[in-house]
Amino acid sequence: MKPTLYHIVSPEWWAEFSDLDYYESETLSVEKFIHLSTSGQVQGTLNNYFVGKAQLLLLHLDMDKLSAELRFETVRNADTFPHLYGRLNKDAILKVEELLPNPDGTFTFTAK
Repeated sequence: MKPTLYHIVSPEWWAEFSDLDYYESETLSVEKFIHLSTSGQVQGTLNNYFVGKAQLLLLHLDMDKLSAELRFETVRNADTFPHLYGRLNKDAILKVEELLPNPDGTFTFTAK
């Protein structure tokens, strides 16, 4: 079984795609890819970039069903992150999980 990949999105931005069969991140048009994370990277991504957000959604993705090109690329700190070069087809989404912050504004993620 291939690992699940994840994407973090605000409920407001996710709602923009509610009637479509695909999703595009807010940065896709500029960066040309959608940022994804492995299960071991979600916690760090949440607490490096999303502290203080009132609510987030975590998309659980079946990487076998992604229709756009998926690349694992090394970024500035030598970690390898998954990047999706194109739209995210919604039929690759296994689950949409609501994430609420801890009292200090951080998030806790446990892969299930």
